[in-house]
Amino acid sequence: QVRLVESGGGLVQAGGSLRLSCAASDSSFSINNMAWYRQAPGKQRELVANITSGASTNYVDSVKGRFTISTDKPQATVYLQMNSLKVEDTAVYYCNADLVPLRRPVRFGQNYWGQGTQVIVSS
Repeated sequence: QVRLVESGGGLVQAGGSLRLSCAASDSSFSINNMAWYRQAPGKQRELVANITSGASTNYVDSVKGRFTISTDKPQATVYLQMNSLKVEDTAVYYCNADLVPLRRPVRFGQNYWGQGTQVIVSS
């Protein structure tokens, strides 16, 4: 069964950078309606950034100017470049996207979550 596979988390000092990646496990799927969420300990999951099929991007205020969401659609991959990291960015980061079988209409897509990748920012 197809799934979203995340990578790129880790431990970094405040002010540092990380790049998260999220890719479909099966190359016979395309990726749409991509987003990154995060959940810090004791807090609700929040939307960090999303990118539409038209390449419009949106960010939560706390990451504007520091994080960038991008996509490589032929590779069915979405990225989150995180710069100037702060201690408060510490969380488990999850990607979310619709995966659509190639050559099928978008309505045949299903929504998936990645397994989550831990980001820890130390002071």
